[in-house]
Amino acid sequence: KTGGELLPAKNSAAKRQRQNEKRRTRNRTARSRIHTVKRRFLEAVEQSDKTTAEKTYAEIIQLIDSAANQGIYQRNTADRKKSRLHKKLNALGAV
Repeated sequence: KTGGELLPAKNSAAKRQRQNEKRRTRNRTARSRIHTVKRRFLEAVEQSDKTTAEKTYAEIIQLIDSAANQGIYQRNTADRKKSRLHKKLNALGAV
């Protein structure tokens, strides 16, 4: 094991540790993907590139919904993130 990890005393605790590690890496990967697409979306909004912004918006909405269904984000958190991004997209249309 790496740095300060303790070995569990029970088999059930070892299994939980393995499960938590798998979930942590899966959740981290999904969140990282969302952040990457969000960054591309915000760059498109800053540059007033409506077509790219709309395309990346559709992609990020799909990713956020998928993450919410998998339990990575709670439903209200996902809805709040989508709402804030949609506001930025609408503001881009008004410019």
